[in-house]
Amino acid sequence: MLSFILAATEIPLLSDIVVIFGLATLVILLFMRLKLPTIIGYLLTGAIAGPYGLSLVDASTAVDVLSEIGVILLLFVIGMEFSLKSLMAIKKAVFIGGSLQVILTIAVTSLITYAFGYDWNKAVFFGFLFALSSTAIVLKLLQETGQINSLSGRTTLAILIFQDIIIVPLVLFTPMLAGESDNILLSLTFMALKAGLVIVLTILSAKYLIPQLLFRVAKSKNEELFLLSIIVICFAVAYVTSLLGLSLGLGAFLAGLIISESEYSHHATGKILPFREIFLSFFFVSVGMLFDLSFLIDHLLVILFLVVLTVVLKFLVAAIAVKSIGSNFKDAFVVGFSIFQVGEFSLLLAKEGLEYKLLDPMTYQYFLAISIFTMIITPFVLKQKENLACRVLNIPLPQKIKARFGEKINVPTGQIEPERLSDHLVIIGFGLNGRNLARAAKRADIPYAIIEMNPETVRVEAAKGEPIMYGDAANQVVLEHVNIHKARVAVIAISNHEATRNIITNIRTDSQNVFIIVRTRYVNEIEAMLKLGADEVIPEEFETSIEIFTRVLNKYLVPKGEIDDFTHDVRYHNYEVFRSLQGDSGSTIALDIPEINFAGIKIEKDHGAFIGKSIKDINLREKAGINLVAIKRGGTTDTDIHGDTKIKLGDIVYVVARPEALEKFEDDVSVS
Repeated sequence: MLSFILAATEIPLLSDIVVIFGLATLVILLFMRLKLPTIIGYLLTGAIAGPYGLSLVDASTAVDVLSEIGVILLLFVIGMEFSLKSLMAIKKAVFIGGSLQVILTIAVTSLITYAFGYDWNKAVFFGFLFALSSTAIVLKLLQETGQINSLSGRTTLAILIFQDIIIVPLVLFTPMLAGESDNILLSLTFMALKAGLVIVLTILSAKYLIPQLLFRVAKSKNEELFLLSIIVICFAVAYVTSLLGLSLGLGAFLAGLIISESEYSHHATGKILPFREIFLSFFFVSVGMLFDLSFLIDHLLVILFLVVLTVVLKFLVAAIAVKSIGSNFKDAFVVGFSIFQVGEFSLLLAKEGLEYKLLDPMTYQYFLAISIFTMIITPFVLKQKENLACRVLNIPLPQKIKARFGEKINVPTGQIEPERLSDHLVIIGFGLNGRNLARAAKRADIPYAIIEMNPETVRVEAAKGEPIMYGDAANQVVLEHVNIHKARVAVIAISNHEATRNIITNIRTDSQNVFIIVRTRYVNEIEAMLKLGADEVIPEEFETSIEIFTRVLNKYLVPKGEIDDFTHDVRYHNYEVFRSLQGDSGSTIALDIPEINFAGIKIEKDHGAFIGKSIKDINLREKAGINLVAIKRGGTTDTDIHGDTKIKLGDIVYVVARPEALEKFEDDVSVS
């Protein structure tokens, strides 16, 4: 009877949600302990719970719906963190780079598939499938690493946006490839008109409608209403675009762009993020549920070959497309290593192919295996994409080919004469640290050369006469241009950890005599940098902590000499001093902190024992233990304190005393 009641009242899908989240929790805990990407954990959860695993989940269609919500929220957040202005700034990358990547991938894949014996229409359909990359996985990883606004990150986003746009005509072309008689040209014309209408509505909403709506909602100071408004905007725009035949994801991205133009975008992002993470987990689980482990084992060698072929071809095509829009080779390779995988929209398109018999069940399983395999390795490749790009750049090639295709032809320089550089300083990175170092070198009459990756910075500084060149210092050709083997010191002042490691390695390949100083972000990166060949590593958090405790000790009036000695000991022992202070009572470091303090106190009362009377009459030092140092009155600070000086209403008095005396004096002269 009890079981009947429970079965009758059970919410559909509830048991599946419990299974998915419960299993995902265990798997993610294990993956975090093993320091593996959580995305892989969700894929494994789906494989275990899906029909090819333990068959723990029945409502796979409902899971697909929840996963679609996750993709919508992901693109919505990306849109909010972007802006219409930023989008227009990369329109060349969106329409030229994106179209080249899609067209070239379709062409190359079609030729290869046709060579394997498939009919031309099926070969072209395979090109459709492999032209798309995983928006959900790539953008999530770029967000987590804070690289979405880097040059390569924006280019990657641009190509992914174009892929989300092009999915619509690809779906419309699919029936034609299968021999259907639909009027595809007319459908594409209508689609273009609809897309134009959506863009116009987006611009108008971003400029006039949504900012006013959000202002009124925010004015109510009701957080529930604010969250509800944001969600309605997201799904309403996505729904409208889907009615017009465009993708839900594109609509969500446009909704995010609309909100990004208001001052409420950051607050909205914070509200949406928890929901995005929950629903996005369903997406990765749903992809994992498609994974047939037995098919993988039976055809492992063929699948691995096809995965390698897919990765290499998509990498090369993406790199060519990005290089064609004016990017340097390193950024082109980084983008190539970002979008080499097969995407989630390809899985949706593949189902269409099954319906129209462009794919047979066996080929479909091969495609699924390739797709999921490339998705699984994506987090590992993206983590090393900078390193991999540098390795590709440093592939040994004949000098003629390097001169023709290498980065050297793209390196504008300012006042650098390599033949005259000797016993010089090489500054890699011209941010705040690099600029200050250049000023100091110029004042000390030390010859120096600068390597910088921002072309605008290079152009501006070269015009000022700085010895600066554009290039990636991880490239051997660039290092040779500044005579790195003849330099006395090289300072690496960039924030990219992987690029820094490659630069150190390349400098040491050229010379063992250059003294390498590295700026890094964290203390735990010091040991790795030193092992690679750096001579000194200065972590930002280390120097920041020194600056903080120096200011704290100054406030406690510790003598400057003692602070300097303590700072020297901390730097000398490289944080060992801090560790000994935490747990070793036998530490030799001791600081003499005086039992007095210095404070400025405002006189807010017009009466009292110390107000309106001369200093000699009230015996301030004897009665209150207070030493009056200065008085600020009417904007002027008077340090000439004598016996006839009086304290008046509105004064700010600067006094030295013990903490308890200061507290009592403040109570006497201030209004609580």
